[in-house]
Amino acid sequence: MNQQRIAELAERVDTAARMAQAIPQFADQEQLGVEDAYAVQAASIKRRLQRGERRTGMKMGFTSRAKMVQMGVRDMIWGRLTDAMAQADGAPVSLGRFVHPRVEPELAFLLAKPLPANVSLPEAMEAVAAIAPALEIIDSRFDSFKFTLGDVVADNASSSGYVIGSWHEPHQDLSNLGLVMSINGTARQVGSTAGILGNALRSLVAAARLSAAAGEPLQAGWIVMAGGATAAEVLKPGQHVLLEMQGLGRVEFNTTE
Repeated sequence: MNQQRIAELAERVDTAARMAQAIPQFADQEQLGVEDAYAVQAASIKRRLQRGERRTGMKMGFTSRAKMVQMGVRDMIWGRLTDAMAQADGAPVSLGRFVHPRVEPELAFLLAKPLPANVSLPEAMEAVAAIAPALEIIDSRFDSFKFTLGDVVADNASSSGYVIGSWHEPHQDLSNLGLVMSINGTARQVGSTAGILGNALRSLVAAARLSAAAGEPLQAGWIVMAGGATAAEVLKPGQHVLLEMQGLGRVEFNTTE
């Protein structure tokens, strides 16, 4: 795909996100290969950075084997995080800025130092300054929340917002931390961090590999969202969303129009 077409698609998806307006799938007109889709994603995020947003890290997607099989892929996908996507723990979140907002429970890593492409699990853990329970707000900009692999990658892997709880000491077993995500006091998703590749630290190792391959190695101070530990829940105004994670406390927000 030539640079002009990449720029056109990047503008389209960026405008859809900025204006909170759904657009037809790119696949309705052309099939995006994964390489081209990441080029569109990079170009769309560059537009945000040029408007003054600041890069804060990356998010992982398709971190469950079931999701990979469902989408017909053999690897995870990833997206870029910026400061404009961050929401304060406990604060109201306006859903008016999203198209099809959903929420999923995650584990967040805060990096103390850069991570190169090829690291072991112990080496990855050594680079972590802190961990925290987190909620990711995902939001496909495509009509009816329907998309192909190329579509979702181009659309920043559906990443739109994130809320992070209190940071904690990272040197502990992360492989099976129980969690409950509740909406308005009713448990909607129950699971554990084992739902993230069997161990969320594997997601960080994959993030280092994928980010470096894109020429953007993980940096000190960046946040890495490890991927959904359970299925996502649709968000509506007037909800209180709460995630409680074993040993790491809670993170929450309220939704408004």
